[in-house]
Amino acid sequence: MNYRVTVLTPTLVGSGEALSPIDYMVWRDQVNVLDQSRIFKLLARGPRLDNYLAQIRRADRLDFASWGGFAQNFAGRRIAFEHSSAVAHWNRMPVDHLFIPEFTTNATGPYLPASALKGALRTAFLASRWQAKHMEGLAAKFEEGTLRRTAAEDLERQSLGNPGHDLMRAVAVADSGAVSRERFQVYVWRTAKLDNRGGKIAWGWKGVGRSTVEPNRMGDASTRFAEMAAPGTEFTGRWDELARVKSNANARTLCAAANAYSMTALTLHEKFASACGLAGVVASVRKLKEAIAGAGATECVLNLGWGGGFFGKTGWPHPEDANYRKLLGALPPYSRTIASGLPFPKTRRIVFLNDQPAALAGWVRLSVG
Repeated sequence: MNYRVTVLTPTLVGSGEALSPIDYMVWRDQVNVLDQSRIFKLLARGPRLDNYLAQIRRADRLDFASWGGFAQNFAGRRIAFEHSSAVAHWNRMPVDHLFIPEFTTNATGPYLPASALKGALRTAFLASRWQAKHMEGLAAKFEEGTLRRTAAEDLERQSLGNPGHDLMRAVAVADSGAVSRERFQVYVWRTAKLDNRGGKIAWGWKGVGRSTVEPNRMGDASTRFAEMAAPGTEFTGRWDELARVKSNANARTLCAAANAYSMTALTLHEKFASACGLAGVVASVRKLKEAIAGAGATECVLNLGWGGGFFGKTGWPHPEDANYRKLLGALPPYSRTIASGLPFPKTRRIVFLNDQPAALAGWVRLSVG
């Protein structure tokens, strides 16, 4: 049988590759990715190659006044900005904000890697098998000083089995087929964050550097860009359930686990967005929760790829759990936030539509059958 993944909010499943500011030019509300091989061949015929290489060597972005013809005639592909306002934001940002993560692509075009899909399902399936008593036991061992460094891996093996007998081996998922590049756009995103100001919780946008920008100064906030699949994009691929592997992991159980996990995460996202007054994000989250409520037995809503943050990598989506917070507080990346008493996680990456905060990235609907 096959699976179909339908994008519900702008989604980026990246390969780690990103366009640098000298790989492209912004022209006519779009990113024009330069075909450098063709440019080098052209310039090698005359004296301009050294000049071009010198400019690339010292430039943080290409000068359109000098090299704009390349954007018009030597663009390997063109990716439209989601909204024309993105150009003004792009012009204001420092160069380190102008690297654009790319969607995973092979020789035939952009596709959804099976590892991204199966990884999200595995996380949800693992969460369905964990209980509060597991966190309580880990916290007790931590207090006693007997907690092993591999405690999380040990608990995962107890829940899903050793690598050779992992319950998820019963499900084989293939990479999707390639989809049209026309389904992709460059979106603006910013980070909303909570702060403790004078004993009160306030929010703002992450600024350039370590600063926080007031909500009404959104134009001064740190603005970044990413190539994402637009809502409505569909990826299809092969889904097989292996009878020879004894396991209760199948489309029904995995979708049930994914829907439960997503509902828990979305409830916390909605609480965060409501506290920040992000009405567009609240509306988007509620639509996702409605999609979960209306899902069939082999359908689920889950989060894929970039933008998932903390909920994309934890098997226990209950950061309010006191025992879990105790464990997180011992980890350097999270210790300061936990010690501050702020709700955890304290940040969300917000995707903008029509120059307004509108959605959380990476939410899709999976249908199997």
